[in-house]
Amino acid sequence: MLETDKIFAGSIPENYDRYMVPLIFQAYAADMARRAASLSPSAVLETAAGSGVVTRALAPVLPPGASYVVTDLNQPMVDYAASQQPADPRITWRQADALALPFEDGAFDLVCCQFGAMFFPDRIAGYQQARRVLKPGGHFIFNVWDRIEQNTFANDVTNALAEIFPDDPPRFLARTPHGYHDTALIRGELEAAGFTNIAIETRAEQSRASSPRIPAIAYCQGTLLRNEIEARKPGELAAVTDTVAAALAARHGSGAVAAQIQAHIIVALA
Repeated sequence: MLETDKIFAGSIPENYDRYMVPLIFQAYAADMARRAASLSPSAVLETAAGSGVVTRALAPVLPPGASYVVTDLNQPMVDYAASQQPADPRITWRQADALALPFEDGAFDLVCCQFGAMFFPDRIAGYQQARRVLKPGGHFIFNVWDRIEQNTFANDVTNALAEIFPDDPPRFLARTPHGYHDTALIRGELEAAGFTNIAIETRAEQSRASSPRIPAIAYCQGTLLRNEIEARKPGELAAVTDTVAAALAARHGSGAVAAQIQAHIIVALA
């Protein structure tokens, strides 16, 4: 992972939540909340919580007496997520590195992580941390994106940017969010971290938007792809976004658009 892949600040949290969450994250957050709630956990840890889409889905369906610790590596994301969540005495917000969790062994019976493992610089270490803080028999639920070719808008945006920057195409989406899709590798790394009873399900959903401009803004301005664009054409983020939106319109039409997204959902036992 490149150093710039770690930095979420400025307007990215707001753009991420406004555009990316309804475009690709909402359906999988609902799925994760359903799976988590079915286990009736009493102590939950969420890592890589981002702008809080899972938190908003999961908190209302947790048992009344449950405790819920919500963390992210980046303080701006923690602050933004907390600002979007109704006050709830069960929830504790804190900045934390998933590779060095500041919690005691066996403190939780569920750890969940939505689309965060792809960003771990050492995934086995991250999985070992999740297992360490889980009680024996506790569950680790997380998801990762399938290959970029199975995620139409992300692939279209990447291809459009390759046309704009033929000598140095921005590859953030293919490299990081969609770069950890090999289920055999995922299973092997979880086993290396000590997890058992590993179940992996591949789940397709539909990504929908009112216009092709929405996915263009979402990916170009609501993800770390923004940093790669601005590094190549300082001051021209809006113009590049416009060009990407035109490319999406040429393929999908200028009205409401829909396309496949696909992810792997993993449940493992500590």
